[in-house]
Amino acid sequence: MRKATAVITGLILLSFIVSIYFYPHVPDPMATHWNYRGEVDGYMSKFWGVFFMPLVITGLAVLFLVIPRIDPMRDNITKFRKYYDGFIIIFIFFMLAVHLQILLWNTGIQISPNAVIPLGTGLLFYYIGILMENAERNWFIGIRTPWTLSSDRVWRKTHRLGGKLFRIAGAVAVLGIFFQDLAFFFILVPALFNAGFTAVYSYIEYQKELKETKSSD
Repeated sequence: MRKATAVITGLILLSFIVSIYFYPHVPDPMATHWNYRGEVDGYMSKFWGVFFMPLVITGLAVLFLVIPRIDPMRDNITKFRKYYDGFIIIFIFFMLAVHLQILLWNTGIQISPNAVIPLGTGLLFYYIGILMENAERNWFIGIRTPWTLSSDRVWRKTHRLGGKLFRIAGAVAVLGIFFQDLAFFFILVPALFNAGFTAVYSYIEYQKELKETKSSD
């Protein structure tokens, strides 16, 4: 078993162990959802409240591990696989932190999700920036527009820019800790901006490449 796969498997098992430990200590139903102000606005039965997140983590981990096997450009993924594996591990840690916050809240230790999620999302965004800067062209991971998928040059230029933008977005997301009523917007606005801006950028770069190709013919 690959080292990264072993770590991921261990984290999945840990999520279930934590859930089993807390199961006798949480109410039924239990709080499982908060609005953007950090106020509880959703509940689940005890069983699903405790085990839903570990099941989600398991499903996503399996999906993430399958992607490099089914991508038609799997050889390119191999070139940055260590960064991709790092993303999976950090993502699962983030999900575990959210899960633990939910469990602790329901045992009376009410840590606001608006404190946990901005920090976790900020670290995740920052690492996504690193992943982007090292990603090679593929069908599943990165900024996948018709123009990045059609050109290695456009892919690399777009991902270099996207990497910088996501590291900045990570820093902005962390600032949400200090403005907890607005924390949701500190995460959402930079993410939407990055998605839109890089898509437009990839189109412009592709059009430049087409013009350069025509002029050289």
